[in-house]
Amino acid sequence: MAYKPNMEDIKKLRTMTGAGLADVKKALVEAEGDFDKAKDLLRERGLAIAAKRSDRETSNGCVLVKVVDGFGAIIALKCETDFVANGADFIALTQAILDAAVAARCKTVEEVAELTLADGQKVAEAVTQRSGITGEKMELDGYNFIEGDNIYCYNHQGKNILCTLVQLNKDFEEQGHNLTLQVASMNPVALDEASVPQSVKDNELQVAIQKTKEEQVEKAVEAALKKAGVNPNLVDSEDHISSNIAKGWLTEEEAEKAREIRTRVSAEKAANLPEQMIQNIAKGRLAKFFKENCLINQEYIRAENKESVGAYLKAADKELQVVAFRRFTLRAD
Repeated sequence: MAYKPNMEDIKKLRTMTGAGLADVKKALVEAEGDFDKAKDLLRERGLAIAAKRSDRETSNGCVLVKVVDGFGAIIALKCETDFVANGADFIALTQAILDAAVAARCKTVEEVAELTLADGQKVAEAVTQRSGITGEKMELDGYNFIEGDNIYCYNHQGKNILCTLVQLNKDFEEQGHNLTLQVASMNPVALDEASVPQSVKDNELQVAIQKTKEEQVEKAVEAALKKAGVNPNLVDSEDHISSNIAKGWLTEEEAEKAREIRTRVSAEKAANLPEQMIQNIAKGRLAKFFKENCLINQEYIRAENKESVGAYLKAADKELQVVAFRRFTLRAD
């Protein structure tokens, strides 16, 4: 007589695996009531489903943060849809992984994947099993940590999509919390100017120099066009020129004249740009980049007088400093 699982067995295996009722029932029937065999069948099916979805995009998920005994970490478990990301089981799995990572003081996501959870499963296996249950691709990402004293954390609006960590050199809870909000809101790329990689500085300076040169050339072209009686706004691109001719706002002769002026003046101005002026303007742009993107230089988000984050800290304690910060989000900034 064929084995027919009772509801008590089905509920027991479902609790053990998190699989759906139909899948659990089918696995028990095939395993003829052998729980270990049924669990293996569910795991194998999860692996197969996960493999089929390996090329899918995981743009949703759950991001959590935790600090315990001088160790703070952020981790993201990514999936394909909001529906799965907001599920209680998915969030619980992410929390269990984070708990294990913090307890083990993991330094890399690879270390996290090899951890064993409370139910005896490795993290990587648990993620694969959950993928099989939901039918969505899942992957660990965004693992960041800070180790030491005075670490503060923040889960932005409790929505599990953006988390931050900030470490201070002294125990100032209010300032630490406020800076986790600052990092969440303003997305700094570095702690201070000295922390910005030289390659980034060099690239930003070159971008600033090129932008400055283009602006100076364009100013010269616009001045020449106005002097010749041509509205620069009507001839700022070939598409606009064609469109404005069709509308009767520009004649073919005026368009040709504008093209000649743009070509000639652009070449003349580019060949005679004052190098020192270009450098000075570009360096000013680089300074603005540091002000907007370095945490200490940024304007403090709650400041009434536009004080910097550095000044905000000094107002609390002259020796108070940020040691480190981390940030991870699933959304494009």
